[in-house]
Amino acid sequence: MDQKRILTGIPELDVVLRGGLLAERIHLIEGLPGTGKTTFGLRFLINGSERQERCLYVTLSETRRELQVCAASHDWSIEGINIYELVPAEARLGQEQSILFPSEVELNATIELIAKKIREYNPTRVVIDSMAELRLLATESASYRRQIIALRQFLLQQQCTALLLDDLTSEPRDHDLQGSVHGVISLEQRERAFGSARRRLRVVKMRGGDFQSGWHDFAIVHNEVLVFPSLIADEHRKEYQREAVSSDVPELDSLMGGGLMRGTTVVLQGPTGVGKSSLALQYAIAGAKRKEHIAYFSFDETLETLYDRARGLNITIHEPIENQTIHWERINPSRISPGEFIWKVRMEVEKKQARIVVIDSLNSYLETLEGVDALMPQLHELFTYLNHQGVVCIWVLGHGSGTDTACDPLGVTLISDAVILLHFFEQDGEVKKGITVAKKRPGKHDCSIHEYLLSATGVGIGSRLPQHLPLMRTDPGLARHTADLTTVTTS
Repeated sequence: MDQKRILTGIPELDVVLRGGLLAERIHLIEGLPGTGKTTFGLRFLINGSERQERCLYVTLSETRRELQVCAASHDWSIEGINIYELVPAEARLGQEQSILFPSEVELNATIELIAKKIREYNPTRVVIDSMAELRLLATESASYRRQIIALRQFLLQQQCTALLLDDLTSEPRDHDLQGSVHGVISLEQRERAFGSARRRLRVVKMRGGDFQSGWHDFAIVHNEVLVFPSLIADEHRKEYQREAVSSDVPELDSLMGGGLMRGTTVVLQGPTGVGKSSLALQYAIAGAKRKEHIAYFSFDETLETLYDRARGLNITIHEPIENQTIHWERINPSRISPGEFIWKVRMEVEKKQARIVVIDSLNSYLETLEGVDALMPQLHELFTYLNHQGVVCIWVLGHGSGTDTACDPLGVTLISDAVILLHFFEQDGEVKKGITVAKKRPGKHDCSIHEYLLSATGVGIGSRLPQHLPLMRTDPGLARHTADLTTVTTS
């Protein structure tokens, strides 16, 4: 039998919880100081207050004023929430009021006072902040565990949904709380070498209820808490028509065997300055002319630079961006988490029905990750998701010249459906550009090397390159590709 769920006030967290917290149960939110526990607790109670539920916040660590300031920083009102303070004497010097000093009483007396207040208010939602203060009152672990079990039984009898907050500062670390409650949500904040900290959470357990396991990025911003559920591609399938997608450049479509296919991922790979972004822009403009919604995420280029480049190619980009046919967004890799970026992509696909997604570039996307261990699973999941949605996904993958050998260090081209190689070559003392379709998984394609043209007339494809024309191979990875392709075209 499905148990009743209660919403947390954070919609995407409810998605992770498969509908919300189990109602009339006890849940623990744990994390080091600064991870956002109080904010989660306030958001939970504010949601209840908006639903005309009775809500109680029992605080052993912060004053009412501090909670009000925290809420006000988000433009939240906590007027409908009852706040019961149990704070040290030094926090309220000079004020005449009855106040309990936890450091001066035993644990069982404190638990009794909490229980008395809960009986008095009879709340449907209650937050107790924080359990670390109660742990300090216990003389031994066994005593603490007995009192926690007693509190648990009392809360169950009251038929309220309770959040216990714990800052994980007690030593030695034990798991009495985790073992005594029905659900556990762990919050974490990880500092980067440069840029903003990355916040993430995971549901450790939800006794008797389903949830999405694993880590999920989240962000605390003005007025709301944003959770970005990790992507499970197989949960997002839709029917779509398999068809070729034109670039509006007939010669390029011919190289691609008719064009890119719906539901595939293509990597545009080549050295800096060879024209990868211009080629991606050509596909975006062609889609906009067909009245398709295009999502263009730029990690490397400003909007002003994009406009300058478009003018040089005689491409009209202002109008489709201004009317939102093309959603263009600048992404700062030092200020965004991988989960947030994937969520942005999903919103363009699911809310606005994007048919082409351009990500420029994969190199900068790597900067959103703290390590490469999770890169391939994340990319594979994103590729698969976009494939299931019938979206053409275009990734720009660059490498430098000279001594830079990072052509495709993680083998991203192995999990893509198509690879278009762009490269430089020398002819009659002049450096020119070449283009080759190195891979196209669904269907045939032209394997020959052609001149790639960028001019005031736009993107163009020139004649096939003659035999034995020296290519400017900027790294070993590209050298292997082009050597194989030269063999194909001359055989």
